[in-house]
Amino acid sequence: MSEAPYSCQGIVDDVTEYLDGGLQTPERVAFERHVAICPPCRGYLSQIRTVTRVAGDLREEHLSPSVRDGLLAAFADWKKARR
Repeated sequence: MSEAPYSCQGIVDDVTEYLDGGLQTPERVAFERHVAICPPCRGYLSQIRTVTRVAGDLREEHLSPSVRDGLLAAFADWKKARR
């Protein structure tokens, strides 16, 4: 029995779980197969890996209050838009 193929949206939805090692084997394999044949998703995964590496040591206390508030507002707006 083969796993269902991943869509590009599925890659976006699951990239964090993939990078954290949280996908079960069938989903991980399907994720990796899709990335292997989809240049935009391969680029997206690479970008997220870079952001994670570069921002990995960034802590809330390193941010100015205005930057922190701006980020919180941006993510709140993003979450509303996805509904």
